[in-house]
Amino acid sequence: MVKQLIVGDAMQELTATRRILERLPEEHMTWKPHEKSMTLSGLATHLINLLNWQVAIFLYPEFDLSTVPLRREPLNRREDMLEEFDANIIKLEKLLAECDETTLGEQWTLRNGDHIILRQPRAIALRTFGLSHMVHHRAQLGVYLRLLDIPVPGLYGPSADEEGK
Repeated sequence: MVKQLIVGDAMQELTATRRILERLPEEHMTWKPHEKSMTLSGLATHLINLLNWQVAIFLYPEFDLSTVPLRREPLNRREDMLEEFDANIIKLEKLLAECDETTLGEQWTLRNGDHIILRQPRAIALRTFGLSHMVHHRAQLGVYLRLLDIPVPGLYGPSADEEGK
């Protein structure tokens, strides 16, 4: 039952995230709403990269942030973003299908070198470090779309842009 809830939750959030990515305007990939903000493509690429981290939760007992670049080069084409996102969803779905409740309960560690950021069961790490983190950045992308006057898709029901249809 726990695994069923986790898989259902993950798939709902990943489907909603893809809906945002499908709306990305290629002509605005270098735009950012504030000088401290990431560009549209940088934020979207980070969102996609979070799937790599979700996959890592199931492949490895720990993830060391000091071994990966802080920011990767942004993808600038929506098609490339969707292609990587979809490929990683296939990997994550396979890993979720293969795992059992024992695996979901195993401790997983997020570290930055010697500094341990968090240590929690894989299921909780997927929810917090993986999915909640993704939802946070997905919401930021929704604001970017709104500011660019791009219709925002509904994620948990119709959006203001969809209600008038």
